[in-house]
Amino acid sequence: MSRRCELTGKAPMTGNNVSHANNKTRRRFLPNLNEVTLASETLGRAESFRISAAALRTVDHRGGLDGFLAKAADADLSPKALKMKREIAKAQSAD
Repeated sequence: MSRRCELTGKAPMTGNNVSHANNKTRRRFLPNLNEVTLASETLGRAESFRISAAALRTVDHRGGLDGFLAKAADADLSPKALKMKREIAKAQSAD
């Protein structure tokens, strides 16, 4: 399982640990990923995602999963999230 947010594409970054003596060693900054279940109001079902804490706050801010996926760039989404975005768009256009 990759350490990548399924909704925002946030991935590990690299940098340096810097000691008091100014020695530098490489390190990784990992995203704060959480396993959450988000419900789609349009589809009437819930789906499990592994997303960052920042993405979870953004989903809440945009009014739920449907609102978030409507504004999300396709390049950032995982295949599962992209499929769900297309299903939601199809269901909303049918109404």
